[in-house]
Amino acid sequence: MTWPTVLLLVVVAAAGLLRWRRPAWYWLTFGVTLAVLRVMVRYGSVMDACGLTVPPSRWRLTLARMTNRPAPESRAPRILRLRPTRTGLVLRLKLRPGQDAFDVAAASDRLRHSFGMYGVTSRELRSGVVEIRMTGYDVLKRVQMPAKTDARPMRVPVALREDGSVHYRDYRAVPHGLTLGATESGKSVYQRNLVAGLAPQHVALVGIDCKQGVELFPLARRFSALADNPDTALELLEALVSHMGDVYQLIRAEQRVSVAVPDAEIAADIWDLPEDLRPVPVVVLVDEVAELALFASKEEEKRRDRIITALVRLAQLGRAAGIYLEICGQRFGSELGKGITMLRAQLTGRTAHRVNDETSANMAFGDIAPDAVLAAIQIPAETRGIAIAGDSTGGWHRIRAPHTSLRQAVNVCNKHADRTPELPALAAFRPSVAALPSARAPLSKTAPATA
Repeated sequence: MTWPTVLLLVVVAAAGLLRWRRPAWYWLTFGVTLAVLRVMVRYGSVMDACGLTVPPSRWRLTLARMTNRPAPESRAPRILRLRPTRTGLVLRLKLRPGQDAFDVAAASDRLRHSFGMYGVTSRELRSGVVEIRMTGYDVLKRVQMPAKTDARPMRVPVALREDGSVHYRDYRAVPHGLTLGATESGKSVYQRNLVAGLAPQHVALVGIDCKQGVELFPLARRFSALADNPDTALELLEALVSHMGDVYQLIRAEQRVSVAVPDAEIAADIWDLPEDLRPVPVVVLVDEVAELALFASKEEEKRRDRIITALVRLAQLGRAAGIYLEICGQRFGSELGKGITMLRAQLTGRTAHRVNDETSANMAFGDIAPDAVLAAIQIPAETRGIAIAGDSTGGWHRIRAPHTSLRQAVNVCNKHADRTPELPALAAFRPSVAALPSARAPLSKTAPATA
């Protein structure tokens, strides 16, 4: 056996081992080159087999007859750009006359098999231009967030999408969100990633955890207010409604509406105010919304109605005042009582982990993306962390948050504890925590003196 043959066998064995144990490394070393070759060689025949070609135009047929040449073949969409990424390929196509972006979306599964890729998704960039994102391996099996992300104020990366792109939680674009998930579905890990992403930013975190605080109270050093039971939650929510009114009074005083003031300088929310006058934005995290809606007596029913009313008011009016809701729960349905569907209508962002019943999935996506309902109820129990994320546009994605332990989230919150703002309206609900131990150790080995 000659040395070129031995070298070839070693390379093939290394490629197979990487593909089995480290698919990301295999893609960066071997997979991307092979995938580009497959796409370039098979492109014309694959487009023809998938029905993504158009017959030649009349003038081309006429020209062929006049010049006594063979009839021209059908034409596939023109490739504008082919860009490799760390997880797959991005193919940008210029559609031919008569083609539609829905034709490409309908052929996504056939393109996946034809090009030998793990997943294929498409979206329309502008009229006549479609972007196809192809992933070379299962990026959700072992989530690795990219080293550089496009994080901005009130916009944090929380998960990875199945097409390899980063899923952001942007509160400026989607003010309020609903996150559902059964026990052991990964909902708590998603919430920890959200808190860890918001901790370094100039934002006040307010938590309501009716499970006696077992989820949010370990992160208390970064929270401006916390409640661990429905009674305290009611007082906290009503204090937030009062704070919202004070913020609106500030905006009203600083609007400067007159004939001489340009439209760009007229304030309509806190982001239009000067930075020195702008109140700190508030993100309210409700860990288990069902505990706030359940009641067993008349007094608890009155409390429940006041809680839901306060939540609906914050959802309807809170955006301009810089108050954003993040509602989480295992179950979310109309049986929770009046006002629940009204609250859901204000929660634009929807995320559903594995749920135990179709009704919860319908409450999450039935009114915005019916196709996502089937995807949500098909999440297997062994794939914890997989979720379906959608919004009011009707689009949805399969996502998975990187595993973040409670210890890691606590460390991030402790590191940024000095960024916790103090809100006078919520001072009564500020969690009392002990001071952090000093990181410095004494250099002397002398025993401490005794009295």
